[in-house]
Amino acid sequence: MGNINPSLLHVGSTLGAVFMALMVIFIRLKASARPVTIRKIWIPPLGMSTGFAMFVVPEVRFPWWWAVAAFLVGWFIFAYPLIRSTKFEAREGLVYARRSKSFAFILLGLLLIRTVLHEFINQYVSIPQSGGLFFILAFGMILHWRVFMYKRYIRMVPPQTPIPEPRG
Repeated sequence: MGNINPSLLHVGSTLGAVFMALMVIFIRLKASARPVTIRKIWIPPLGMSTGFAMFVVPEVRFPWWWAVAAFLVGWFIFAYPLIRSTKFEAREGLVYARRSKSFAFILLGLLLIRTVLHEFINQYVSIPQSGGLFFILAFGMILHWRVFMYKRYIRMVPPQTPIPEPRG
């Protein structure tokens, strides 16, 4: 992977993860003041999906079953605390995310668990491969959380009156 020192790459990726977690906490706290929309629910996983382009680089690739396992861990384990801490409330005909006191602690806890797992997995795979694995894990987590949010949002929003089809 070029001439980048692996320990510098490791420190940089850890600091990047901490920065991203703090940004997510900050953005989520501000978001609770604005109504939830379908667009706001789906933009994060859609934007994140561009990260799959990293697998163009051969050093990042690994067996398919590793990717499936990472995705399932994100989907079933890491998404659960986020789902449990996400509540919506209706105000003035709009849906808002209720501010959760535990959300920041949950994100920091997930970051801590991720960092410990990263240390363990880095003993067996290269840093680019572990980055790819944890990206897929995070994508599974975010996707499951957002699917949950979408389903909950749809239940709270009254159905729109359909526009009649023109005749003839």
